[in-house]
Amino acid sequence: MNYAMIRYILGTILKAEALLMCLPALVSLWYREGDATAFLATILAAGGVGLLLSFRKPQNTVIYAREGFVVTSLSWIVMSLVGALPFRLTGAIPHYVDAVFETVSGFTTTGASILTDVEAMGRGLLFWRSFTHWVGGMGVLVFLLAILPLAGGRSVHIMRAESPGPVVGKLVPKVRGTAKILYGIYITMTVILILLLLVGGMPLYDSAVHAFGTAGTGGFGIWGDSIAHYNSAYIDVVLSVGMVLFGVNFNIYYLLLLGKPKSILKSEELRWYLGIIAGSTLLIAWNILPRMGGMLQSLRYAFFQVASVITTTGFATADFNLWPELSRSLLLMLMLLGACAGSTGGGMKVSRFVIMLKSAKREIVRMLHPRSVHVLKFEEKPLEDNTIHNVFIYFFILILVIGASTLLISLDDMDFESTFSAVVSCTNNIGPGLGVVGPMGSYATLSYLSKLVLILDMLLGRLEIFPMLMLFAPSVWAAGRKKR
Repeated sequence: MNYAMIRYILGTILKAEALLMCLPALVSLWYREGDATAFLATILAAGGVGLLLSFRKPQNTVIYAREGFVVTSLSWIVMSLVGALPFRLTGAIPHYVDAVFETVSGFTTTGASILTDVEAMGRGLLFWRSFTHWVGGMGVLVFLLAILPLAGGRSVHIMRAESPGPVVGKLVPKVRGTAKILYGIYITMTVILILLLLVGGMPLYDSAVHAFGTAGTGGFGIWGDSIAHYNSAYIDVVLSVGMVLFGVNFNIYYLLLLGKPKSILKSEELRWYLGIIAGSTLLIAWNILPRMGGMLQSLRYAFFQVASVITTTGFATADFNLWPELSRSLLLMLMLLGACAGSTGGGMKVSRFVIMLKSAKREIVRMLHPRSVHVLKFEEKPLEDNTIHNVFIYFFILILVIGASTLLISLDDMDFESTFSAVVSCTNNIGPGLGVVGPMGSYATLSYLSKLVLILDMLLGRLEIFPMLMLFAPSVWAAGRKKR
């Protein structure tokens, strides 16, 4: 284990977080809020510790798979613990566990909140709260890889640990080049979204924080009734389309830049993703039609909620907790499914669903025709047995995590709908669930034990389980370095 390199990267992470926190500090100063002092204290503390940890770059900068997974997990934990300090120091969130819950929810782009009166919080804190979505959406380590040569040519292990989805492919030969392209696309799309919201009459501050939440598919808002506060069909459509676009694999946008539209049309995952969104929207729109009074209105609200849930964003324009059981059940299934691999969205990912569906079909055919040979293909490429095996192992562990977490959360004695949806929502980085934790509710009433369990669930979901689990494996911390 290259402990020196882990120390160096963690120090770099703290310095980066201190720099990122300067932006909400400036917002607090602009609005003449006293919260700027808490940001300044956190910036100095994080920057100071970061300088101490990274003052000397190790001679051996090479890291292997286990170091990559460990440093990624530790980075997200450290970022969350430090990022929670402004909330606690200002007293906006009195208890540190609650502040960590809110911050982890932000960085993991979950959007689950313990706040019962979000409008009472200062603008600088609300900006930081939503900005954590944008930082965590693409990944802060991917950002660092774009600007710094961190790991002696083996940064792919860091990128693999932080990027969502069953397969991580490099867009260009060098990982640093890939990270630059990803962040270039990410920033451009965010700026375009801010401009479109401004055109719709949304103030600049509101446009920025909601663009952060949409780009990172996080869902933190600045109003108690979320996006419903604006009551604008234009804003609903812009954010709905924005959420869907940020839920698409960013490789698709790179192909657009290269002028290869035919390759995009061949994307199997994209076709499934858009097809599921269209089908779910039409079904829910039909189901809620009697409550809406018109098909266009019904489609508007159905499309927004479907886009928000499948991309795991968590914005809301309606309290779907009050919708018919068919719509609620369908939204719960979309929570499990999630967006595309290589996007900022969470969930199991459409690609894994398609691979499992094809595997099940192949097994049925094998039972009927034992001697037949069927090669599974995805995106027109043969799937290796190792990839299929990893998909099923991931799904199995995900079910175990959800089951164990549900049992622990049930100690709070909530109804099963609230308990189960809270776990599914946090594990899949969605935010609102059903019942007590519905779109117009919060996680404030849960016990500290439940909040700690859900904090772990959010981290497990964002890092796709395995990197976090490695922290608890004694063999990972053993002395020496074993190539993997």
